[in-house]
Amino acid sequence: MDKLRSMETFIAVVESGSFTGAAGRLEMSAVMVGKYIALLESQLGTRLLERNTRRQSLTDAGRVYFDEAKRVLEQVSIAESAVERLRAAPAGTLRVTAPTSFGGCVIAPLTATFLQRYPDVRVELDLTNRMVDLVDEGVDLAIRIGDIHNDDLVAKYLCPYRMVICAAPAYLARYGTPRTPADLADHLCLSHTVWTARNEWRLPGVEGEMRWKRDAILRCNDGYGLRMAARAGAGLLLQPEVLVAEELASGRLVQVLENYTPAPRPVHLLWRQDLRPLPKLTQFVAHILQGAEYFGHAVEEK
Repeated sequence: MDKLRSMETFIAVVESGSFTGAAGRLEMSAVMVGKYIALLESQLGTRLLERNTRRQSLTDAGRVYFDEAKRVLEQVSIAESAVERLRAAPAGTLRVTAPTSFGGCVIAPLTATFLQRYPDVRVELDLTNRMVDLVDEGVDLAIRIGDIHNDDLVAKYLCPYRMVICAAPAYLARYGTPRTPADLADHLCLSHTVWTARNEWRLPGVEGEMRWKRDAILRCNDGYGLRMAARAGAGLLLQPEVLVAEELASGRLVQVLENYTPAPRPVHLLWRQDLRPLPKLTQFVAHILQGAEYFGHAVEEK
């Protein structure tokens, strides 16, 4: 028999004054009430109640146990209420991981607006390009770019991750605007040390994929640094559209070779399927989906 149920039964007997009264309060038979009390006294090794045909009274041990048991059940009730509040409204800490550039540009500002809407939530946002293990590292949600090959995770499509080739107007005025990938032979390129480790751009064309392999005039491990160099006219830049959207909209950078950009890769939200999602996760996912849709429209309307 459940220990908490036995404690609850004992308290009901004391407060109602009889086994019959406790039975009505707990919606069980008086015989079952007696079994719970007998079990509790057996486990404790002492009598808690003195009973005769006319009345019942608490023993010294019973008085001590009654006071402590009430406190225990009150704490259990508080704990259950706290969990119920978590299930009913977003609250608590949410651990999220996302790729460095995409996370900083898209997820971080969307997280800020989410926190304004749900002030009882705290978010730990880990921006990293390494593959985080959600189970081992206790992460609630991951944002990943590319195809997903993990059946243990729930995957929700977020948006396409498009790449664009762009350059500053001053650079194009000096070197000309490339019209086909073949024109790249006369141009300078800027490369990210992670994305283009082989100094190679893979561009689609009418005759299949073209690989433009050339030593970059500048290689950098930071996307922001590459954008600043491109704005200064250092060369052609291949970057995610979402990262250069403001520069393209303002004219500080100009997109080229629009018909030869790499195929977009999917971005997914991932979480464990073995856990029932709490409102803090479900509402965050909904917020990111809605925000990314708006963000995508803003990029397309640049």
